[in-house]
Formats: sequence, structure tokens, C-alpha cells
Amino acid sequence: MRQPLVAGNWKMNGTRQSVAELLAGLKSGVGQVTTAEMAVCAPAIFIPMTEEALTGSAISWGGQDVSVHESGAYTGEISGGMLKDFGCKYAIIGHSERRTYHGESDELVAEKFEAALNAGLVPIFCVGETLEEREQGVTEAVVARQVDAVINRGGVEMLGKGVIAYEPVWAIGTGKTASPEQAQEVHAFIRSRVAGHSQAVADGIQILYGGSMNPGNAAQLLAKADIDGGLIGGASLKAADFLAIGIAANA
Repeated sequence: MRQPLVAGNWKMNGTRQSVAELLAGLKSGVGQVTTAEMAVCAPAIFIPMTEEALTGSAISWGGQDVSVHESGAYTGEISGGMLKDFGCKYAIIGHSERRTYHGESDELVAEKFEAALNAGLVPIFCVGETLEEREQGVTEAVVARQVDAVINRGGVEMLGKGVIAYEPVWAIGTGKTASPEQAQEVHAFIRSRVAGHSQAVADGIQILYGGSMNPGNAAQLLAKADIDGGLIGGASLKAADFLAIGIAANA
């Protein structure tokens, strides 16, 4: 039985005050979440605040990206070791915004996946297609290519040490959401792709849905057999909404 994971991606949002209020709200309400693990992935500058607030709580935390380098002359980069030093458990890898705005290739994302693991972090590895790719009917080809890049780099066992997040790019921050059936179809495809290399890894790996999951649609999505939680964007910035998604995983 795979434990659900509900992870928040705050993206580039927050102030000292708003982050303090959000973390306090999450701490006070997380006791209502009995089944899912809850985690937040904060902007790097807020990770020390997050660590201080959440240490000893039931909520894990992580970074939104990680460098392939351990240290050195890489201005603006954050290494996996730095994240680990501030108590991070997770690092988001290959988010579509990184792929789109920063030109991250499948190969670079696979390298980051390995770097995160080497630092003792759990990669939350994002895959997904654009609207144009979905309309062209190449969703499975795109997702397979992204998943295969990690397998080709380190084997299916390496992939199995992370978490996969399926994020249809056309449903991120647009208010559009894949139907539960559409999402389940791609999640099942991803699991079958992994099973082609190892059934045991496929059975054990968590696959999250990351396309505008919110309190209104979470229960329907989480009820699907291959959806093991969510990578939550906008709804993770409101404690009540984020907790409601976690509570939906209780069922």
C-alpha cells in the first residue's frame, strides 16, 4: 500500500509574514490529516524559516530545485547538500517551469535527480505534456521520454528512490484540470512504463498528480488507483485549502 503524499510547491511566492502565517496554520491543522504525508517545498530563502517552524511536526519540507554540482563557482545555485543541511527531505526536479523557462533538458533533469539522491534527498520528479502535445496525441511518447531519461541514467532502481509527479503543463495555474479519468490514464501509463523494467519498483513508486488539484477535485482524483497524492501549487499557499487536500487523502 503506497502512502499518499501531498506536497506543496509555493513557487516564487511569500513574504516573511505570509510564510509565518501559512506555516502556523499548517502546524495547527495537520493533525486532521491521518493518512497522507504532508510536505512543503519553499523558495530557498524561506527554507530556514520553514525548518525552524516545522521541526518536530508531522510536515516535511524541501526545495524547488537542486544543482547538479556539490559546491563551487556556480553563482545563484543551491546544492543538494545545502538543502539537506537545513533539514530538507525533498527536492522538486524538472518542473515544467524549469524545463520551459530555463531550458532544462531531459538529460539535465536526470542528472539533477541523481544529484538529489546523492545528497540524501528524495527527488519529486516532474513529467508532463503541453497542450499542443496533448492535442497532437503524443502525451504518452513525451512522458515516456521523460521517464526513460532517468532510467537510462541510473536504472529503474534509481528511479524507484524518488517520487514521480505527473503535471499536464496545460493544467498548471490555468484553472483547467485533467479529468480524474484523464489523469488516471496517464498515471497508469507511467506505472506500466516503469513495470516494463521492474514490477516491484512500479508497485512501490508514488505517482502524484500536479495539475491544479484543489479542495473541490482532490477526492475524485485521489480515489483513482494510480494517483498517490498531489503536487499542489496555488492551493498550497492557503493553509485551509492545502489541509483540505490532505484530509481528502484520508478517505
